[in-house]
Amino acid sequence: MSLFQRIFGDSSARAAWAPLYHALVARGRDPFWYRHGGVPDTLDGRFDMVAAMVALALIRLEGEGEAGRTPIALLTETFVEDMDATLRQIGIGDYVVGKHVGQMMAALGGRLAAFRAARNDGSWREAVRRNIFHDAPPSDEALAAVTSRLREFAAALEGASLEALREGALQ
Repeated sequence: MSLFQRIFGDSSARAAWAPLYHALVARGRDPFWYRHGGVPDTLDGRFDMVAAMVALALIRLEGEGEAGRTPIALLTETFVEDMDATLRQIGIGDYVVGKHVGQMMAALGGRLAAFRAARNDGSWREAVRRNIFHDAPPSDEALAAVTSRLREFAAALEGASLEALREGALQ
């Protein structure tokens, strides 16, 4: 293995899990969130939804135990790579990209903690309020719609096999 591969990981291994990442991004961009759920159709709102999808998938992969460790790392690396590329594409300079990516990773970590807790104690509504709407939901109906859809997605992930996840075959 080359030094480059040891530092940045094997891109072919990441490519094997790319279908899952692309399916999660597509799910996060679903017009439902923005039209019916009241999620702001902004760069930040879209980040919130993609990060929520990735967080729910990472939680699902945690349930695989040892078999989920590599996919978790690869999915996280793909998320970081995508966020880095997006920041550069919108004109964020090299000097501050790392800081922004760090903030995005912290946000992902916050969603992981919130959605893990929600899965265990049923606090989905509060997790969605804090992590999608940031304490400013547009209406109770919108909050309920987004909460319900995220819970359904988390349940669908739980029912998916590891192979289906790798292939990006999400319900």
